[in-house]
Amino acid sequence: MSSVLTDKVAALIEPTIEGLGYELVRVQLFASPRGDASTLQIMAETPEGTLTVEDCAKISREVSVIMDVEDPIHSEYILEVSSPGLDRPLTRLKDFIKYEGYETKVEMSAATNNRRRFRGELLGVEEELILMNVDGEIVKLNFNGIQKAKLVMTDELVAGATVRSS
Repeated sequence: MSSVLTDKVAALIEPTIEGLGYELVRVQLFASPRGDASTLQIMAETPEGTLTVEDCAKISREVSVIMDVEDPIHSEYILEVSSPGLDRPLTRLKDFIKYEGYETKVEMSAATNNRRRFRGELLGVEEELILMNVDGEIVKLNFNGIQKAKLVMTDELVAGATVRSS
């Protein structure tokens, strides 16, 4: 689901983020379309699934120190720390379990059942397989073959988030 560089950055920062009491959700490096500084995006959350502005600042300070010392990115970049948001990316097996029942979009690295993109209701996980109801058909997708996956913003997702945060 990620490049060698973002895997390296994740391995460098994850112990510190976990030590602060958070969980690392995703690390991505986006090249600037103008050719100037790239953006290093760190998504994290508490075990309960929240993240405040103060949490972002705390993570940013600690990650900045690590990045300055280790210097894994040899070009200019902007560090961005954020929560995954409501229509969050699904990057860990536990995400696919936690958000069972919600509409999800999945893009595979290679074709599965003659297609790469799937949209439907997330039905959960069987070992390393993600189960989805896509147009009335149960589809099983290999977790390790997922290029990207995210929740779809729906009324049910918003209602579920409201209930969880109450």
